[in-house]
Amino acid sequence: MDLPARRSDTVRAFGTLSLVAGFVISLLSMSSGSEWLRPHILAAFLILTGLGLRIEVAIADRQS
Repeated sequence: MDLPARRSDTVRAFGTLSLVAGFVISLLSMSSGSEWLRPHILAAFLILTGLGLRIEVAIADRQS
């Protein structure tokens, strides 16, 4: 396996993990009835990071 393909797989996996963690944090904070804003900010940051990484990999795969 070549280096760019390994990098793409790693970034894609990290993006997916970030998305899943963001959604889990969001669901747990909504179900607990927490009035704090911090968990929602963290969840939004993780989701946006995951989306950005997945989009970056999709663009890189398309160009190669």
